[in-house]
Amino acid sequence: MSDVAIVAFGAVSALGEGASAVSAGVVGETARLGITPDDELTRAGLGRPFVARAFVGDAEDRATALLERALAACVTDLDRARPGWRRERVGLVLGTSSGGMRAAEAAFAALARGEEVADREAATYFGPMARAARSLGRALDPAFLVLGACASSVLAIGLGMRCLARDACDVVLAGGFDDVTVFVASGFEALRATTASPPPRPFRLGRDGMSLGEGAAVLALVRNEPAARLFVTGFGASSDATHLTAPDREGAGLARAAVAALDEAGRPEIDLVSPHATATPFNDPAEARAIGRALSGQRVVPVVHPFKAQIGHTLGAAGALELLACGDAIVRNVHPAAAGEGAIDPDAPARLLDRTTTGSVRAALKLACAFGGANAALVLAARPAGPTRTPRPVYVRAACLVDAEPALEALATAARTTVDRLVRADALVRLAVASVARLEARCGALAGAGIVVGSALATVETNALFAARIRERGARAAAPRVFPYTSPNAVAGECSIAFGLTGPSFSVGGGLHAALEALAAGTLLVEGGDAERVVVVAVDEAGPTTRALAGDAVVSGAVALLLSASPVDAFARVGELHVQRGVSVSGTLAAGHRALLPLVDGAFVGDLAAASPPDALAIVRLGPV
Repeated sequence: MSDVAIVAFGAVSALGEGASAVSAGVVGETARLGITPDDELTRAGLGRPFVARAFVGDAEDRATALLERALAACVTDLDRARPGWRRERVGLVLGTSSGGMRAAEAAFAALARGEEVADREAATYFGPMARAARSLGRALDPAFLVLGACASSVLAIGLGMRCLARDACDVVLAGGFDDVTVFVASGFEALRATTASPPPRPFRLGRDGMSLGEGAAVLALVRNEPAARLFVTGFGASSDATHLTAPDREGAGLARAAVAALDEAGRPEIDLVSPHATATPFNDPAEARAIGRALSGQRVVPVVHPFKAQIGHTLGAAGALELLACGDAIVRNVHPAAAGEGAIDPDAPARLLDRTTTGSVRAALKLACAFGGANAALVLAARPAGPTRTPRPVYVRAACLVDAEPALEALATAARTTVDRLVRADALVRLAVASVARLEARCGALAGAGIVVGSALATVETNALFAARIRERGARAAAPRVFPYTSPNAVAGECSIAFGLTGPSFSVGGGLHAALEALAAGTLLVEGGDAERVVVVAVDEAGPTTRALAGDAVVSGAVALLLSASPVDAFARVGELHVQRGVSVSGTLAAGHRALLPLVDGAFVGDLAAASPPDALAIVRLGPV
């Protein structure tokens, strides 16, 4: 059960700002469309240059500008709804797919010319979050950056719910952001995931993919606010553990996430489903099957609202924007129209409306899928479902270090995969897989567990290689086999596939303290009942781009550890968690995976600490079992 309420929000999309950005439509009208031909992608030579751009003026750093607008609007709304919130404990949990990729592209080009990077923070995944957080002018604890690809903001909202359940804070600002760059658009076009003739046509015959979009949304979440009009009553997450970019054809993994969210919400009747709906040939049928499984036995046939067909696929912002559109439908009692034309695909049945109608929406189900096979779901309702789950104890069972890539043949055997697959992956994946293989050898089979990966600079080395090919050969020459590994979630996905980790699966990366950020996030999942066991992996690849951005603070290597709800064979119990932003950092603390090295001896109790200067700090306290 959950009594988490949405008391304020800020949103930006191609449809506008505030309520306009997430409108469920006007009764009697068709769905509004925000997708248009895009000058930047056309100049880059892409064949499918259609984007739903949000207006941010002439801002060079569009990702930060989008996030700052949404955050500022949320703060203004929160001042109205909860005037005393500035005296309360505040957390920040955001999701993104590409972070500061626009600045990163410029940084990669500068490095290729032999120049120094003038603003190194801006060129990271966490740059926009760090800058937006400073605009609040206060300490934030906890502060997570979820790098869960297209499921990032749904995962961020779910993680925010668990922060409130732990009583780690009084208010959580949760959501996501992303802009569209040539880097990102070329990758999706290389995968043949984008449409040649917008608007997209999800669940319809003849569909040929999505259009990208950009936006940001931040929601203010609190507990025990009975006067609120919207409540997030359930959260669930899972991994397909079958393929890095293609969905489980039967939708089994997504159905598990949806069922978990519905169970937490007390199994309400769902009147509206907001699907992931990328309008690709395989996603929509898989999602239709997942919806059918999750809602089997329900009397109501829910309306399906594929909002991406209107505002584009806004990646890290998608789940938050689409959840708010569900909220608009609940508050205004409307059943929203679906964009797109054509007959419904009998292999992907969905109740799509041509025009928005009046109708009661008591509860809505929001679904999200992502690279790496990650799935996440939320239930949104007009009433709370009951008291939030009581957190349970979490224990650390074992930790294993890998400080160099092992021989490919041995790793392929340990991970039950092929040498060719490992060669196609990047060093970040190989180091992570090697550490989990070592953990499994010590602890036994890990199948069914979840996984959270933390990496100081994530996939920056692979990103630099992908960007170099685009600069040298043009955007239409983007490498389709490399693009999936530019997603930080690829590490979690490959580990899930190799070891059958079907629980919640995602990466985090708020800075050089990401190892402890991952440990804290994994603890929240076990504590909240989202998984019985979670594998936490801290992994770093220190190549030339990493050294240019972080100096010698980060070295290559990985540590994998196992968190469990059971104290059996454990050597420590997780206590206080602090993942902070807006605090003064002085002195030298561990960075990257090295923050977890004390755990490798299997006996450590005490405080683990890591920092990401100038203003981010993580401390995790471990006590005796």
